[in-house]
This record gives sequence, structure tokens and C-alpha cells, in this order.
Amino acid sequence: MNVIEIIKNKQGTIIDVRTPMEFSGGNVAGSINIPLHELDKRKEELTSFEHPLVLCCASGGRSAQATQYLKQQGIDCHNGGSWLDVNYYQTQTA
Repeated sequence: MNVIEIIKNKQGTIIDVRTPMEFSGGNVAGSINIPLHELDKRKEELTSFEHPLVLCCASGGRSAQATQYLKQQGIDCHNGGSWLDVNYYQTQTA
């Protein structure tokens, strides 16, 4: 299943890796804000969420970094890209 299908089918957990200030300016409904620089110290928390994780940010750059890091840690995750794209796909229910 690809990331768009995961989002549309409301599977897993959406994690927004932007800063809290960016997140407060707009975010995907139901998403959880864990800034990129906090991933390492919040790894245990990340493993407790429903998987797969769908990571998003402003443009897809930070979520790509987060995806690469978390996959190396053995966490099932996908790069959702921009939070605006993830938000759009979430409204397009399967």
C-alpha cells in the first residue's frame, strides 16, 4: 500500500515534524507534532503509535530526513511530504 492509500484509508498515525510554532499555524486534523530534532529522544513514544507512521512537514524535506532516520531504527514509516498534501489526501476518503 502506498502512502496516499494509507492516508485515505486512515491507517497509521500522522506525525508532523515541523516546529511547534509552524504546527500551531495549521496542521492535519489528528496529527501529532514531534519536531525533527526531538525524534531521537522520543523514539519510544513513536513506537507506541499505530503504524505505519506518515511523516509530514512544510515541503517534504524534513519529513524525508525523519523517514530515513526512523527506517534505520526499524520503525515502519512513510514520507507524506507537505502537510498540505497529507491534509488533502485525508479529505479524499477511500
